[in-house]
Amino acid sequence: MKTFIIEKFPRIIKNRKRLEKKLNVRITNRGKEITIDGKPEDEYIAEKVILALDFGFPFSTAMEIKKNDYEFEVLNIKDYTNKKNLERIRARTIGKKGRTLKTLAELTNCNFELKDNSVGIIGRSECIKNAQDSVTLIIRGSKQGNVYSYLEKHQVKPIIDFGLKE
Repeated sequence: MKTFIIEKFPRIIKNRKRLEKKLNVRITNRGKEITIDGKPEDEYIAEKVILALDFGFPFSTAMEIKKNDYEFEVLNIKDYTNKKNLERIRARTIGKKGRTLKTLAELTNCNFELKDNSVGIIGRSECIKNAQDSVTLIIRGSKQGNVYSYLEKHQVKPIIDFGLKE
């Protein structure tokens, strides 16, 4: 049984039945405190999905975490910079009309969300490293074009399945 506090409480409660059915857990709440009850591996996945929903990801994107090779990571902007002007750094990360985040999403095959001073990433485990590197480079002040070329050079090659994987 895991218990934690969430911010976007109505969003989780509205989708409680769907979450319980798809994640094989029981979700109870007391105020903003949510309790998950089920098998340990189901609890772990449910916790990640609920934290992703609380972070601001859409329901369909958050449910991708249930797939075995998908992960949810959060990067805190303050961990990667000493600059005091966090508004400017957030603006650089988003880009003009959200273009930087969209381009990063296309090049890394990951989904990005920005909340306060944090960047949330959902993607396959082999793609997460490139996504984290690209966001930290932009936070530290690299030009967007240089980050895009870095990502193009370091593309994750798709794994060819010969039918050996279950």
